Amino acid sequence: MHDLLSNKLGALGVLIEERMGHALHDLSPRAAAVLSTLHFRPGLTTTELSKVVAVSQPTAVRLLDGLQRRGFVERGEQAGRFTPLKLTEAGRVEVTRLQNERILTIGTLLMPLEPHETKAFETMLDRILAAATTSRFHARTTCRLCEHDLCGPGVCPIGNKATEIEQGVV
Repeated sequence: MHDLLSNKLGALGVLIEERMGHALHDLSPRAAAVLSTLHFRPGLTTTELSKVVAVSQPTAVRLLDGLQRRGFVERGEQAGRFTPLKLTEAGRVEVTRLQNERILTIGTLLMPLEPHETKAFETMLDRILAAATTSRFHARTTCRLCEHDLCGPGVCPIGNKATEIEQGVV
């Protein structure tokens, strides 16, 4: 039974990935993750950003160079060995577009469900996501494309589990 369910979850993953690709337009998922991360955590350095986006530091530099050429990211004034990163106005507009389109295109997958089914699905999904969370670092990389204003403290099953882990509750 779980083999068939796993197959179905895999198919759902493919549908989500396809819809994400549509929402990202010509950005790679990693480039979108860079923009989203800097939107919610401005001032990160390239090294810090590379950890959240789960890429090597040289890959992060290449991503940032491309996003800077497109006018989405700017490097701040160097402070010692660190250079803070931030979005430009065009970058903020792009993140808003990405978030809105991502939520809309993925959200349409839930349209066949009745409201009570959607709530039940969300409850089960929260349990799955929490159980899969292993650390704060894992939470940050898992949620790198999330709209953090929707899913803050007390709401996000991943963030809540990471906090429990940090506090030794689990």
